[in-house]
Amino acid sequence: MRLYVSAVYIGLSVGPFAGGFLTRFVGWRSLFFIMIPFGLLSVYLTLKKLIGEWADAQGETLDLPGSILYGISILSLVYGASMLPEFKAFVFIGIGTVCMLCFIWVEKRVKAPVIDVSIFYNNKMFTFSSLAALINYSATFAVAFFLSLYLQYIKGMPPQTAGTVLIAQPVMMAVFSPIAGRLSDRIEPRKIATLGMAVTTLGMLLFLFVNQTTPIGVIIGILIILGFGFAMFSSPNMSAIMGAVEKRFLGIASGTVATMRLLGQMTSMAIAMTVFSIFIGREKITPDNYDLFITSVRTCFTISSILCFFGIFFSFFRGEKE
Repeated sequence: MRLYVSAVYIGLSVGPFAGGFLTRFVGWRSLFFIMIPFGLLSVYLTLKKLIGEWADAQGETLDLPGSILYGISILSLVYGASMLPEFKAFVFIGIGTVCMLCFIWVEKRVKAPVIDVSIFYNNKMFTFSSLAALINYSATFAVAFFLSLYLQYIKGMPPQTAGTVLIAQPVMMAVFSPIAGRLSDRIEPRKIATLGMAVTTLGMLLFLFVNQTTPIGVIIGILIILGFGFAMFSSPNMSAIMGAVEKRFLGIASGTVATMRLLGQMTSMAIAMTVFSIFIGREKITPDNYDLFITSVRTCFTISSILCFFGIFFSFFRGEKE
């Protein structure tokens, strides 16, 4: 499990630098083209190397109504969030919410559901751990977005250099995630994950003091703190989620983690776009509105700090691993 989390963060470490390099020397469109061979490789490995991973699901039929409702719900929520704070954004979010409620209703009544929702209301450890993951991603994902704009506009860095600075956080995640995973094998994962969430909260609070004259070394230092906190949270939290369910639910648990991650990332960016729209509107970022930009960033970090504080609650009170 800890190797899986570490592999994710190694990918995140490569992303900012490679993205900055491609943007500067090839153009931003190259970021989409480069994904094609990686996507094809993923499909190949899935078909050829994951044989038997679904053995416990033999005989189960496809839950087509549930799949359709789930797909419409997620699509509507993501699309709606991308348009905030416009009125039609709330229409799509409303449609997504209704479809999600219908999805839950359907899943309670089919023999082979896409997601067995009973594991949420019958399993406090699983539910609170999943909510903690959702909150953590909601609070932290947009950090790279904020800082990439800050480094390029306020500090005048080219995309490649900005990407290099941002590597500090995911590198810490990749290095310390396996260590946190090993610790969670000996110490109650709840305690380690809660410590990680608390350190993440500290990192978010420190970003509140960032201004136009903040040294780059301070930015890197805070990113290191944030990366350490996220590493200490993620591996133990993943261990808690996977260890809280029966073997037949491991696929659902893994899918739930991925869903919480993507919904958290969507929420984080929705918060960022809404705050920027309120303070800056549709204006380009220029020296004339740098003060408003800094205010927007601080407001987003304030919201993120509050989210992390609630994340500490869900992480600590999830209960102990049996």
